[in-house]
Amino acid sequence: MEILKGIQKEIYNNKVNKGFNTNNIEFEFCRAYGELSEAFEAYKNKIPTVGEELADVAIFLYGIAEILDYDLNEEIIKKVERNRVRNYGKIEADKIHENEE
Repeated sequence: MEILKGIQKEIYNNKVNKGFNTNNIEFEFCRAYGELSEAFEAYKNKIPTVGEELADVAIFLYGIAEILDYDLNEEIIKKVERNRVRNYGKIEADKIHENEE
């Protein structure tokens, strides 16, 4: 995680330097959603840009976190730890996969 320490600020600074939006949070959430949709389409259509599209999603999330003054790395670490010790109910994966057949 140390390598990602400054990435959030770097992503934000790039947005500022390139004149991208840093004020309209709703727009940023919509753009992040759009990038996730592009990643799904690439995956679904077996296009080899899935990783790049996922990176775009992460870039938007880091940018939003910086705008909102959250340390996304810290939030991820806390959430991973919470999930590690969390007890989940039975996930009905079979029902999810039934609809794919």
